[in-house]
Amino acid sequence: MRIGELARLTGVDEQLLRYYERQGLLAPERAANGYREYADTDVGAVRKIRVLLGAGLSTATIAEVSSCLRDDSLPTPACAGVVERLRGERDRIDQSIEALQDARTVLNDLIGRGETALPIPG
Repeated sequence: MRIGELARLTGVDEQLLRYYERQGLLAPERAANGYREYADTDVGAVRKIRVLLGAGLSTATIAEVSSCLRDDSLPTPACAGVVERLRGERDRIDQSIEALQDARTVLNDLIGRGETALPIPG
């Protein structure tokens, strides 16, 4: 498929898809006319990239681990370091979630106290 179709299927701008290619996250084939040709599996790859970016991983980290996570198959023993790296990223995400939950608790407390202290306009 061409880049426009991949963009349509994933909701990711063509420029961003080109950026992913420059970062080593995607490796489309090139047609004789120079156009990029993406495989059907690239739709899933782009979705995984978006999820990992949303989780706070950098494109460099994603590129580092992507060779071990290309398909839905299990990582090979050669990818043991990748599993540790991903555990570290998961721990970082868990810490962020905990910090956000703490902040939400404080905000809820402040909102609750503010609502009971202020008269309701009527």
